[in-house]
Amino acid sequence: MSNSTTAMESRVRDSGVSNGDAHAHGAAQLYVEPDPITERTRRVWSAGAYDRISAGFRHEAEAFVERLALAPHTRVLDAACGSGNLTIPAARTGARVTGFDLVPDLLDAAASWAARQALMVELDQGTVESLPYADGQFDVVMSMFGVMFAARPDRVVAELTRVTRPGGRVALANWTREGFIGRLLATHVAYVPPPGGVPSTLLWGDESVMRERFHESNWLVTSKRRMLTFRYPHTPAGTAELFRGSYGPTVRTFEALDEDRRASFAAELRDLWERHQRPGADKTEVDAEYLEIIAIRR
Repeated sequence: MSNSTTAMESRVRDSGVSNGDAHAHGAAQLYVEPDPITERTRRVWSAGAYDRISAGFRHEAEAFVERLALAPHTRVLDAACGSGNLTIPAARTGARVTGFDLVPDLLDAAASWAARQALMVELDQGTVESLPYADGQFDVVMSMFGVMFAARPDRVVAELTRVTRPGGRVALANWTREGFIGRLLATHVAYVPPPGGVPSTLLWGDESVMRERFHESNWLVTSKRRMLTFRYPHTPAGTAELFRGSYGPTVRTFEALDEDRRASFAAELRDLWERHQRPGADKTEVDAEYLEIIAIRR
């Protein structure tokens, strides 16, 4: 990897993450020079308890991995892996899986999950804008609602390209602007606009944009709009409260508002969940559209 302001300076294995019986390696701490944009992203996703959110669509993560039909010993990178929604199902196939994320607590959760299931995975910490891996190291690079939240998509795509071998695949699940989460995030932005110059996260869910980013000169791209169902053991109003306390973007948006605007924001979130609730369901069942991208590197 070429040196840059975000290049890895040192790599320290944190042995405290795993115990003697765990098969998950501890998360490697990848220390980089200070970067305000990356630190802002880290701060957002360190807030709350994202594992409580990702549990609500774990069934779709398993289906996403199943469609990839991973063969044993396939070298797989789960980029921006969170607490392991794709990492763990991929490891069950016998693939050689590395999970990579910006937030240490989420990697700890992934390590604990892997240990409970006696699965061997590698877990590293750092930014997807500067991956600490060799050129062409992976057969499959995947991400579900992960890399789309990095602030500089050009850097992310360049890194995904670099670490994917020729003939290898990049598989992404990205929220669409028209879907439920697109509307949820638009509500956030209406209250607290993002920093200037940062492209919209939801461009990752635009097929035409993704075909530009994964250009046909280097990639053979197929795409499909898919629907997942959020399932939580709460009423829709209760799920709105769950997101208020556990979903990083929602937590940080509430923190940025005064008391009156917090009340207004809370009411809009509650209304959004209630309006999209499946008729007749007792607990939360809300459909959310995403764009699935499968790109084969030429």
